[in-house]
Amino acid sequence: MNIAFFTYTRKGCAVVRRILTDFDNSDIRAFTMERFYEVDFLPLDTSSDAVYREMFSWADVIVFVSACGIAVRKIAPYIKDKCTDPAVICIDDSAKFVIPLLSGHIGGANELAMKIAKRLNSVCAVTTATDNNNKFAVDTWAVKNGFKISSMSLAKAASAEILERNIPLLCELPVVSDYPNGVEYGENGELGIYIGWEKKIPFERTLHIIPPILHLGIGCRKGISIEAIRSAVDTVLEEYNIDKRAVKCVASIDIKAQEEGLLEFCRENQWEAQFYTADELRSVQGDFTSSEFVKSITGIDNVCERAAMMGAEKLIVKKTAKNGVTVAIAVENTEVRFG
Repeated sequence: MNIAFFTYTRKGCAVVRRILTDFDNSDIRAFTMERFYEVDFLPLDTSSDAVYREMFSWADVIVFVSACGIAVRKIAPYIKDKCTDPAVICIDDSAKFVIPLLSGHIGGANELAMKIAKRLNSVCAVTTATDNNNKFAVDTWAVKNGFKISSMSLAKAASAEILERNIPLLCELPVVSDYPNGVEYGENGELGIYIGWEKKIPFERTLHIIPPILHLGIGCRKGISIEAIRSAVDTVLEEYNIDKRAVKCVASIDIKAQEEGLLEFCRENQWEAQFYTADELRSVQGDFTSSEFVKSITGIDNVCERAAMMGAEKLIVKKTAKNGVTVAIAVENTEVRFG
């Protein structure tokens, strides 16, 4: 995690030092006025605001130990989108209050501010309505679990509606906790939340939360093109109504580890490529589609299904052949917990 600190007083430098040890595994850049320069701090050039622009782009978290007004003025020109803006937190230089200013949910500013406040024995002033009313913050929950959000405008609409009433939630995965305050089980309605890998629209306005838990097993002939692989995968995903954003990784046998078409396809989609030996794939338990031809080439009776099942629980799409490419899809064992 990249963290930038800005402070403008000697007391502020002392506050920063009190919390630096909580971020030992982070890349930290701390700035203060040149006249307060000390070890671990960089001198702040007050003649230019370029450093704020640079840090807003570089940092995952920006902490101002200053008045809120200073922080707001310095970041205002660079605020773009709650999905990409860094978390911004403000602390007064007496460490009485810790205030998350920006990206409280998706950026994690609320949660981090509470941790900092605990360290400083300060009051954490969280201002987001769902938190203060003990309601389900769907965007925070999704990001914390590594799930993807289909629409930030719908996430905003859902949060606003949750403040007024419970909205329906339909989950493809096993739910192993109570439903949180603000949602209830439901299969239809005007506005609701769907959690799953399929492209379902159970509600008139459906906020789709997508868990990236699918393993894409691929077998292919030698020298296969990226176009052939892309076409085969897109066809299978469409046929089974699977959201592409639910794919976590691509898996195959190690003799395909140098197939440029396959590697380029993984890079194009930013999917991790995992390759396994024939012995590793042979050890996978299950009922697989056997092929003597595949066995004569690779040493195992099936590549795509066995590869998909490495680290997964259930095969949801069996071997499907398309123009020199075989595709199978398996899902990880995943439970949903709201607590």
